[in-house]
Amino acid sequence: MSAFQPYANPRYFVMLLVALVPLIIGLLRGRRHRNYETLVSLVFIVLIFAGGKWHEGVALIGYVLWQLLLVMGYTRYRHKANRTGAYWTVILASIAPLVVVKVTPVFTVHPSLLDFLGMSYLTFKSVQTLIELRDGTLQQVDPLFFLRFLLFLPTISSGPIDRYRRFAKDYNTVPTREHYLDLLQSAVHKLFLGFAYKFVIGYFLGTLLLPKVAHSALVHHHLGGGLGISWALVAYMYVYSLYLFFDFAGYSLFAVSLSQLMGIDTPQNFNQPFKAKNIKDFWNRWHMSLSFWFRDFIFMRVTFALMKHRVFKNRIHVAQTAYLINFLVMGFWHGVTWYYIVYGLFHAGAIIVNDMWLRYKKRHHLPHNRVTTALAMVITFNVVCFSFLIFSGFLNTLWFK
Repeated sequence: MSAFQPYANPRYFVMLLVALVPLIIGLLRGRRHRNYETLVSLVFIVLIFAGGKWHEGVALIGYVLWQLLLVMGYTRYRHKANRTGAYWTVILASIAPLVVVKVTPVFTVHPSLLDFLGMSYLTFKSVQTLIELRDGTLQQVDPLFFLRFLLFLPTISSGPIDRYRRFAKDYNTVPTREHYLDLLQSAVHKLFLGFAYKFVIGYFLGTLLLPKVAHSALVHHHLGGGLGISWALVAYMYVYSLYLFFDFAGYSLFAVSLSQLMGIDTPQNFNQPFKAKNIKDFWNRWHMSLSFWFRDFIFMRVTFALMKHRVFKNRIHVAQTAYLINFLVMGFWHGVTWYYIVYGLFHAGAIIVNDMWLRYKKRHHLPHNRVTTALAMVITFNVVCFSFLIFSGFLNTLWFK
């Protein structure tokens, strides 16, 4: 049996859509066939991790059991006590497998035996559940439902990142026929839009165009004082940025579409990010489930801790420090390489500069009109594209290989 990648080929879509037909019929009749849904999910997870990926499947099983043990153990503990030491112990234990996977490539060319497809996104779900147990916003976690939440098939490989309580609300409430028909209409629209994004535009940009501009940029690596600065590099920056959006947005549309077919209104990941008027607006539009997760569970908590302990008297310095920590963690989450870390710091710096500019603009009553808005969008787009050039790792190839 050979494994296949989620959303990578027509066979996956055909098999999954056929398997979902009984679920769709049930939801149209006001019933959610939970056992059948679980069976479909398990079968497709086996298919995803079969064949040459069997070792990832073993890692997934071990990981899920570990997270289940931590969450259920902390749930029981939380009913009796709420000590900070215990909380940080389970948080560190929860992210430990991911840290090992991210750090391993620094020391060896072989990937970690703990690694598997979708590990990062499952970690976000597990950590979020633990944090909300600590906060008291989540009182109880059902072990079987936690597994359903963690292993929800449409989002298992690359998100979008859902929240336990939001997912539970959708799952435990069967949508009315009218609402489900709206979900079906939205699902079909997103499915076809996803095909256009990923398999038409993404294919043209990533498979046909990107290798050509990359080759041209490498040929001109001697220009710009040995930095490889050339028009070909500029072309690579824009082509890669557009490819990254259409490929990832296409995947996210597939995930949301199939979630809606299953009666779950999974959060959107993108909202016209290249129309952003500043870098903060961009992060409210780009990979939103990730951005909002970092905002809620890192930025806001770092801000609160800095203010609580009065590390800085100036609130501006508090926000700036929180931005640096937030995006530095995001950089390390992508990978322990210089370009991911610089990418994170670059966005932190961009938001800090943007906040400084907005304060200056307000203080000096500078004009705000269609022209300034259009100019802001152009500047933001180019700043974002430059950050994606860093993120791509192409500069590492251009300069050091």
